[in-house]
Amino acid sequence: MNAKKIVKGILLSLLLIILGYGIYYCWFSFPIISGYSAKNACSCAFLQGRTKASINKEELSSFPLSLGDIEINYKDSTVTGTVLGMAKRKAIYRNGLGCTLVNEFSEDVVRAQKFKVPFFSKEEDSAWIRDTVPGNLLVNKSKLDSAVSTAFQTQFNKKPVLTKALLIVFKNKIIAEKYAAGYNQNSMLLGWSMAKSVTGALIGILVKQGRLQVEQPAPVSAWGQAKDDKKQIRLEDLLQQTSGLNFREDYSSYSSATNMLFNKGDMAAYTESVSMKVKPGTEFYYSSGNSNILSGIVRSTVGEKDYHSFPFKDLFHKISMYHTVMEPDASGTFVGSSYIWASARDYARFGQLYLNDGMWNGERILPEGWVKKSVTPPAANHLKNYGYQFWLNGVNEKIHDQKEFPQIPDDLFYADGYGGQRIYIIPSRRLVAVRLGLNKFNEQQFLELLMEAIDK
Repeated sequence: MNAKKIVKGILLSLLLIILGYGIYYCWFSFPIISGYSAKNACSCAFLQGRTKASINKEELSSFPLSLGDIEINYKDSTVTGTVLGMAKRKAIYRNGLGCTLVNEFSEDVVRAQKFKVPFFSKEEDSAWIRDTVPGNLLVNKSKLDSAVSTAFQTQFNKKPVLTKALLIVFKNKIIAEKYAAGYNQNSMLLGWSMAKSVTGALIGILVKQGRLQVEQPAPVSAWGQAKDDKKQIRLEDLLQQTSGLNFREDYSSYSSATNMLFNKGDMAAYTESVSMKVKPGTEFYYSSGNSNILSGIVRSTVGEKDYHSFPFKDLFHKISMYHTVMEPDASGTFVGSSYIWASARDYARFGQLYLNDGMWNGERILPEGWVKKSVTPPAANHLKNYGYQFWLNGVNEKIHDQKEFPQIPDDLFYADGYGGQRIYIIPSRRLVAVRLGLNKFNEQQFLELLMEAIDK
């Protein structure tokens, strides 16, 4: 009899634990799921012109996103996300700004924001228009076609790839360009963390203008009277991901990153408020929070009057990026870690700017030496695989006597976004390659074939 009671007690305890975990998971995860669904569906619907069925089939088909539901309202340009009818979240679309998830600020407050965003409609550089491979570039067409086919394989590691766009620029000429059905050279595609590299460039422009210095403490007003090491965090520490802030970058569960992106209205302020983990400059830890602090610094440095036009006037439109949008959070600060939408050609232009050492048509956009600093890892980064918001061809994490891309030139550096968004830049080969899609692809094979195509 006692044994039966013990067993029943154990089973009841296990049931309560499972129930408690279920409540905990729902409490924290459902708002993240509905927030993610609303925000990304909003951008897909209003920036890409996609249907609800298409978005559900691709962006929102995997578990646990499949638990949610979205409703697109074309009258007021909003998308509402829910999970099992709960955790309702709304994202709103504004022309020139893309979509913003309503968080901590009311929808009325967000809609009342007045931002000046310049609009241009110009023809792109004629030098980029190239339908066939130029014969004088000595490209191995067969190898090039194989590289393109690799990027468009339907599966990789037993998962769907869904590549949307691929563009390869060699010696300033487009030698390959392909799009999935329904997309073209003007289609805006989400770069995710490639936004970090753009944010780094905006910091560089302000350094060139003499308004920021990377060696100085980061100009964050909230840290001025800090009693911990925050006031010792340099601008360069944020650029190099060595701030020492106790921020957890994890997208498989509730974390600092998911809380910031889907629960917070002012992402820079949220990250500025987290505690310190280690002394600044002593440990490399990749953090989207650092990038959003940088975005906040851009805003406070430029000032409210010019901030929202600054990326366009001082970067995008100077290099003919006319199909690019950066999306702000509810406070109005661009989400510099994650939310950039641009055409494949625009992403390639950005890569070309770095390939050209910050120069464009004879004008210096980035300060002299900025690109070199951008590809120089800090001492705290033992894998030597990160610079100023760019990834480098550093040490393989599992095989320490081998590069991450052993068959690719050492000077490779790249903007990297979730799901295999890439801008590859190889100065020694005068090459820029852009790949955009939903999931990871066989990039090792793609790059190796690409090298074989141009190394004749």
